[in-house]
Amino acid sequence: MRPQIILRYVGIVLLFNALFLLISASISAVNSDSGLFPLLYSAVVTAMLGVFPLIFVPPTEHIFNDEGLTIVISGWILSSVIGALPYIMWGGPFTITNAWFESVSGFTTTGSSILANIEALPLGLLFWRSTTHWIGGIGIVVFMLAVVPATGQSAMVLYKSEISSLAADNFQHRTKKTLQILLVVYVGLTVLETIFLMLAGMNGFDALTHSFSTIATGGFSTKNSSIAFFNSPAIESVIIVFMILSGIHFGLIFVAVTDKPIRLWKSSIVRYYLCALAVGILLITFNIYGDIYETVSGALRFAAFQVVSLATSTGFANADSSYWPGFSKLVLIFFTLQCACAGSTSGGIKVDRTLIFWKSFIRQFRKLRHPKAVVSIRLDGAVIDPGIIEAGLLYIALYLIVVFISSLILTGMGVDLMSAFSGSAAAMGNVGPGFGMVSSLSNFSEIPAMGKWVLSIVMLLGRLEIFGLLMLIFYRFIR
Repeated sequence: MRPQIILRYVGIVLLFNALFLLISASISAVNSDSGLFPLLYSAVVTAMLGVFPLIFVPPTEHIFNDEGLTIVISGWILSSVIGALPYIMWGGPFTITNAWFESVSGFTTTGSSILANIEALPLGLLFWRSTTHWIGGIGIVVFMLAVVPATGQSAMVLYKSEISSLAADNFQHRTKKTLQILLVVYVGLTVLETIFLMLAGMNGFDALTHSFSTIATGGFSTKNSSIAFFNSPAIESVIIVFMILSGIHFGLIFVAVTDKPIRLWKSSIVRYYLCALAVGILLITFNIYGDIYETVSGALRFAAFQVVSLATSTGFANADSSYWPGFSKLVLIFFTLQCACAGSTSGGIKVDRTLIFWKSFIRQFRKLRHPKAVVSIRLDGAVIDPGIIEAGLLYIALYLIVVFISSLILTGMGVDLMSAFSGSAAAMGNVGPGFGMVSSLSNFSEIPAMGKWVLSIVMLLGRLEIFGLLMLIFYRFIR
C-alpha cells in the first residue's frame, strides 16, 4: 500500500467534514450560541489536516483494492474522531468517551445517544449532530461525488469498498452513473421531506435536521422525547413514508420515478420488505390494543411508527416501547436484527440476506427430498451466484456472533440482560434504541464507559459490514 495516496484521499474526506463544521459554526454565529468557538475551531483544525496531504501528494488515477478499503475505513474512523472534537470542546456531559460514542453513533447513523438533555445543546451543535447522520448515511458516495476528483478505476475501487456487494450487484449502470443516481435520490428525498415536515407544522430548522436523520435512517432528534415531542399524527405520517422510502434500494426508487413505478413492486425484495412491515404492524397493533392503548387507531398509530422506525434502522420514537408486552418487544427485536434493503441507508442484516436465507432453507428441504436434483436459488428470475449465497449466510452467522459477544461483555460489566442484548443488536444494526435502560425514550448514559467503547466498535462493524474492518485489522495475516 502507498500511505501517501491514502493520506490524500482521507484528507479530502476531512475537508468535506470541515465544510459542514463551518456551516454548523455559521448557524451558531447567527444565533450567538455557545457552539460557535468549538465548531469554528474544529473546522479550522480539520481543514488544516485535510489540506496538507493535498499540497504534498499529487493526484493519481489508479489505486489498489487494499488502498481503497483502507481509505474508506480510515475516513470513517478519522471522521468520528474529528466529529467528537466540538463535543469535547463544548463540554457539559461530553467526556472523551461520551463525545466519541456520540460521534460514532452519528456517522454510522446508529442514533444512540448519551444525552439526557438534548435540548440543552446550542443550535449549531444540534445541526452538526444531525449532519453527521447525513454525511454518514450515504457515506463515501457523497464524498466521491461532491469533492473527490476520482474517475475510472479509482472511483470504482472506492465505490466497491464502501457499498455492500448485494447493493452493488443490483445496479445496472457504470460507477459514475450509479453514484449520480444515489446522490439525486438522497438529496431529493431530503428536500422533499423537509418541505412536507414544514407543511405538517415543523419549523425550518427541525424539519431539516429531522430530514437529515430520516433519510440517513439515523434517528438523532433535536428533542429529548424524539418525535413524541410533537404529538402530531401528520408529522409522524410524513416521517413514516420517508423512513419506508429510505429503506428501499435507491436504484429502484430512481427507476420507479424516472421510468416505470410498477418495477418497484415487481422486486421480490421490496415485496417481502413491505409485507414484513405490514405483518409486524398488525401483530403489534393487536398485541398492544386494550392493555396499552384503548383504541385500535391509537394502537395502530404507535405500532406503525415504532415498527417502521426500527425496521428501517432509523430509531425515532413516538412512544416508550419498553412498557409494551414481551411479544411486541420480540417482534421489534426481529426487525432490529433484519432492518431494510441493501442499497438503502439502512443497517442490519438486510432484507436481501434474510430472503436468501429463507430460500436456502427451502432449497435444503428440496435437496433432502431429491438428493440428485440441481436446485438453484433465484431472485426476480435471476439465479444467485453460490458465492453470494455463501457470503450472505456467513455474514448472518458472524453478525449474530458479534451481537452475542457484545451482549456477553456488557452483562459482564453489570448491564442487565435485556439492555445488553437489545443495545448490542441496536448498535450492530445501527438502529439506535433498544429496551431496558436503553429504550426508545431513554439513552445510553448509564452504560459503563468501557461498554460505550465496545458498542462504538460494534457500530463501526455494523456500518462497514464486518468484513471491511476485520480485513484492515488482520491485514498482515490474510494477505
